[in-house]
Amino acid sequence: MTSKRQASPAAVVTALGLTQILAWGSSYYLPAVLAKPIAEETGWPLSWIVGGLSIGLLIAGLASPTVGRLIHQKGARPVLAGSSILIALGQVGLGLAPNLPAFMIAWIVLGLGMGAGLYDAAFSSLGQLYRARARHHIATLTLFGGFASTVCWPLSAFLVDHLGWRNTCFAYAAIQVFISLPLYWCALPRNELENGSADAIRKRQETSLCGPGTFSLLAIVFMIGSMLSTVMSVHLLTILQDRGLTLAAAVGLGALVGPSQVGARFIEMMVARYHHPIWTKIASVSLVAAGLTLLSLHFPLVFLTLVFYGAGIGLESIARGTLPLALFGSEDYAPIMGKLARPSLIAQAAAPSLGAVLIEHIGANDALFVIAAIAAFNVALAVGLFMMTHKARRHALP
Repeated sequence: MTSKRQASPAAVVTALGLTQILAWGSSYYLPAVLAKPIAEETGWPLSWIVGGLSIGLLIAGLASPTVGRLIHQKGARPVLAGSSILIALGQVGLGLAPNLPAFMIAWIVLGLGMGAGLYDAAFSSLGQLYRARARHHIATLTLFGGFASTVCWPLSAFLVDHLGWRNTCFAYAAIQVFISLPLYWCALPRNELENGSADAIRKRQETSLCGPGTFSLLAIVFMIGSMLSTVMSVHLLTILQDRGLTLAAAVGLGALVGPSQVGARFIEMMVARYHHPIWTKIASVSLVAAGLTLLSLHFPLVFLTLVFYGAGIGLESIARGTLPLALFGSEDYAPIMGKLARPSLIAQAAAPSLGAVLIEHIGANDALFVIAAIAAFNVALAVGLFMMTHKARRHALP
């Protein structure tokens, strides 16, 4: 049975895609542009300013299970709309912050908005709305998300140059209130699919095929993947410059990661119907491990290592949304996504500092060896997950 008010899937995914770009740009990608201007004007330590993002990710991780339950119980519309309000309030707090403690409190509010409005919440919303048909929509949504830094870094730089960093925060707050909030409220259905459909019953039966062990292993694989991507996003330029590259060359090579993500997501969207999402996850961790291993071994074609790495990171986002749906079904998808998000977001919060400590104590080159070894270990875990789920599906056959 469906709700009385049905929105076009294309309209819903487009609205979520646009709001994802604005949500990521208003939070996760904000310090990359604003941190230096904030430090120059206020005199606050740069490490603490950037550390606001870690606090935000930590709060998002702690809040994610609650967000998943709310989406399951109340629907996507009020939760995602609430995320816009929270992000806007956090932005206002940043812009008004008279001191560093107030700045950090604003990041706590932003963290709540991130937990309620970034990928995991958006994926949960699509799963709640479209259930077994959500896989294609999740893949499409990640294509939009891949352009978040491409759109918002230049926008942030333009706003800072013309308005200053405080007014830039106010501008992002206005964007959340006057663009994202109406998009959520108008594009998302008021009610989701009800739980008594034949599809929901079938999905309940599928859910029983995968137990707590599968969930725990999946959470670990996702957590390691999130940690690796965050470490590399923060420290990639440092690692490349340690190889003797100039900053300009390192930035140019690093820019290959974004298009590689989008390209891999597009290919996956075209071929997804032909394979189980577990293969997307195995391809993701394998490409990440291959790229990082080749980079650590001084493979001469550095651009190719970054293409491999970027493609793996791009597939990771799709697997993060589609694999839980395939393994555990759609009935409790939103709460499951919330629980899976917690360790990943907490790992992301800690990853930049852990990477910095590693580089400081053993050097960038040896740190990359350690990171590559962790990526290889994650491949082994993903293969173990495949074997576990394959065995469960085989035993379920009549």
